[in-house]
Amino acid sequence: MYSILLQAPAGNTSMIYNVLLWVGIIGIFYFFMIRPQQKKQKDQKSFVDNLKKGDNVVTIGGLHGKIASVEGTTVTLEVDRGVKMVFEKSSISREASVKPTEEAK
Repeated sequence: MYSILLQAPAGNTSMIYNVLLWVGIIGIFYFFMIRPQQKKQKDQKSFVDNLKKGDNVVTIGGLHGKIASVEGTTVTLEVDRGVKMVFEKSSISREASVKPTEEAK
């Protein structure tokens, strides 16, 4: 491959640099934007899959509650004594005992 690049006329070197520049830009996007987002989604999915009775959680809407039961794709939260609400598992955002500043670290 190097012999092909060495035989290329001098005018095509700018094209090689342009290709390398685009490869570098795509690599930067992947490692600084796409990969961390995929990791965050994977962590959120594993958190939602491991929900169990008694966990204190916060929904996407900001409602705090304790998990009363987990059934399939739904979770029943007890938000006050005797007050239970049913939510989709995907609407659970985070654990209530974790502060948002600690979660970002």
